[in-house]
Amino acid sequence: MNLQNKGTKPSLLIVDDDPLITDTLNFVLSKDFEVFVADSRNQVKSLLTQLDAPPQLALVDLGLPPLPHKPDEGFQLISDLLGYSPGIKILVLSGQNDETNARHARALGAIDFVGKPCEPEQIKSLLFNALLIQDAERTAETEAPAAENLIVGTSFNLDRLRQQITQYANAPFPVLIEGESGSGKELVAASLHKLSSRSAKPYLALNCAAISPTLVEPTLFGYCKGAFTGATSNRSGYFEDACDGTLFLDEIGELPMELQAKLLRVLENGEFQRVGETQSRFSNARVVTATNRDLRQEIKAGRFRADLYHRLSVFGIAVPPLRELGEDKVRLLEHFREFYAREARVKPFTLDSHARQMWEEYHFPGNVRELRNIVIRLTTKCAGQNVTAAQLETELDTDTAFPTEIPLPNDGKALYDTARKHLQTLANFSLDQTMKQWEKSYVEAALNLTHGNLSQAAKILGINRTTLYSRMQTYTNEV
Repeated sequence: MNLQNKGTKPSLLIVDDDPLITDTLNFVLSKDFEVFVADSRNQVKSLLTQLDAPPQLALVDLGLPPLPHKPDEGFQLISDLLGYSPGIKILVLSGQNDETNARHARALGAIDFVGKPCEPEQIKSLLFNALLIQDAERTAETEAPAAENLIVGTSFNLDRLRQQITQYANAPFPVLIEGESGSGKELVAASLHKLSSRSAKPYLALNCAAISPTLVEPTLFGYCKGAFTGATSNRSGYFEDACDGTLFLDEIGELPMELQAKLLRVLENGEFQRVGETQSRFSNARVVTATNRDLRQEIKAGRFRADLYHRLSVFGIAVPPLRELGEDKVRLLEHFREFYAREARVKPFTLDSHARQMWEEYHFPGNVRELRNIVIRLTTKCAGQNVTAAQLETELDTDTAFPTEIPLPNDGKALYDTARKHLQTLANFSLDQTMKQWEKSYVEAALNLTHGNLSQAAKILGINRTTLYSRMQTYTNEV
């Protein structure tokens, strides 16, 4: 039986492995919210597949199984939830409340961080505030005339982005959007739909990284009764439901190889079959995809089909990261500051000269999503104030470096000299063991740089997230 997000109450997902905490919060908050409870990332993934719509809010602990004493799973869950539903508002409630964890959780996209213990009434107040913010954002997106008002900035990069959206919007061909997490790929996809002649038709979005691989096929293509355990009735999939509208597939690089051929078939002639059914169906949906990976490298590594890539990338759009937008960092600050101050009916904050310089120099690892959440918090805490550099610094994830390039040694002679000395001084040299040690060191360094965030670490290393996880399992088994 599928769960439903009932319209009478806002929906709230609570994720914590302590039953005492979940039972207490469920009891207190269920009067005002439709509450769903999970105790791990895996359980969240299973739960999300049963919901007819994503939860509006999430209350997440960082210390989750199988690593309850580390924040890694909680950090990854924040990314998973935002990937599944970019509009969800996440409040972190955690006992792992040192400042580094709080900053990193906010950089990943959490709207705020609250340390345990916390009074339920305070949590309720924060959740209601998040709802107000969410409602204001949805209203603004609905009323904005597509790309013109949704994408803020005057830099050359953003002007070119707007031109591409306008140029490609009405074409029937697929569009591949590339860019970092939080840079606004979902916004570009939505703008393509809003500016097209399909704007009155359905717009459906699916994140391929936030759903179990076994559920991707029935979700995309639907299934018939009895096709698998739990298929108690016939159900249409996204291709069928999108009909003549737009289907947005985010993180397309995570699509399993066996499904890539089926997606290619739909792109070629619109034909597909529900799982467990032989009858062919047809979809005229326009497919827009997005990825934060280099699919050309994925093709070389044998993880992505070249023919599918060429089908998906008839038109390509590269969304620039915020650190490359120059003065648009300030324009976005001004835009969101005025918007949230107006919605909260308070005076906007300002930045003093040192704080403004810090803002301009900050690398924003979480891109526009992080910037927006910083503005929300400052609007709440510092309405009408002149924010100092010291106050601003507490909101920034300055402890984490997100370099654009990993400085690998590239001096051939230096490498040769090092290798020669190494071979001369070791009696029992093993090339395989040495390479494993180098690989393990780079993996550990990447995980340390990203505070255990597998997706960010995989991106730095230039490999697929599932490949990184498999290699980590290999290291564990060797211990």
